[in-house]
Amino acid sequence: MSNTSEIRWKQRFENFEKALLLLQESLEAKPVREYSKLEQEGIVQRFEYTFELGWKTMKDRLFYEGYDENTPRSVIRRAFEANYISEDDAELWLDSLDKRNLLSHTYNEAVAMLALEKIEKEYSQMLSRLYHRLQPEAGIE
Repeated sequence: MSNTSEIRWKQRFENFEKALLLLQESLEAKPVREYSKLEQEGIVQRFEYTFELGWKTMKDRLFYEGYDENTPRSVIRRAFEANYISEDDAELWLDSLDKRNLLSHTYNEAVAMLALEKIEKEYSQMLSRLYHRLQPEAGIE
């Protein structure tokens, strides 16, 4: 593919890295249950944009390799086939996509707390594994 598509995925990766660091920073400070409701909403928001940058980073990387996937689900499936993510992580990505969509369209405190716990215990690690998988290819230290 073109030099432009290589530059694009690497720029997206850099933004993903920054977002992931912000999410991890908020999760490492203290358990999510100890945050105020407003702070918890901020963590959810950080997860949402980090997730968005994660799947779009995979999309841009796949495009650089000649694939043209457009929806998050198709990108996740193709990323699994391309060995960017494991089968378990593909399932987590799909689960987190469903949670993100649910949180974006309705507010239910029980769903929000479940999502926060999953962000803390599973989704942040999933995002981190993608980061570490793509980092060497991005050439970013």
